[in-house]
Amino acid sequence: MAISQITKNDVIKQYARHEGDTGSPEVQIAVLTAEINALNEHLSVHKKDHHSYVGQMKKIGHRRNLLRYLRDSDVQRYRELIKSLGLRR
Repeated sequence: MAISQITKNDVIKQYARHEGDTGSPEVQIAVLTAEINALNEHLSVHKKDHHSYVGQMKKIGHRRNLLRYLRDSDVQRYRELIKSLGLRR
């Protein structure tokens, strides 16, 4: 269900704004998106796993709040991020 540390490090490396960046909104949103996608795959196989569904909804809400923050603070970075992640907005 959780993404591996190697996958997480690859996502962080791809979306980091500078060396050692793990806290920027872009990195946090990209990691959450990877985790949500992994949970989607898990839930498609395990349809009765309602606890994972609740965790997925929490992650989606957290990502939504971070996207709203990024949109309000820097629209250009927001547009580039949703385009690279393939999110519908």
